[in-house]
Amino acid sequence: MLLSRETDYALRILQSLMEGERKSVGEISKEELIPQQFAYKIIKKLSNAGLVDITRGVDGGCKLIADLEEVSLYDLMAATDGICEVNNCMSPAYECPRREKKGGCVTQRNLISVQRKLDNELRSYTLKSLLS
Repeated sequence: MLLSRETDYALRILQSLMEGERKSVGEISKEELIPQQFAYKIIKKLSNAGLVDITRGVDGGCKLIADLEEVSLYDLMAATDGICEVNNCMSPAYECPRREKKGGCVTQRNLISVQRKLDNELRSYTLKSLLS
């Protein structure tokens, strides 16, 4: 599965905030049928990514601050789940015995091409286009 539950919930949270009003996590959770504890975790990630503003206190809540025309699905996935790789061997930290013994891996080279195409495709979808 390419989209995690966390990214799905993040999309729903952003959709709930698209009208520009400040909402509590409780309101968003009820409206979007997201477990409240999970919503807190995701909203914190959205805040760290500069997508939402969190204000604490009586008049607090969450508010969308990003222009969703400028944020791609790739950006959201990176904010919620980290960079998604087609295979573990794509990570520079991965120690591949085939690469070390054979001086390279045809499969990995081909997967790099797939990864680039997938990343470009995910970058081509703005959140505004997905949520409107």
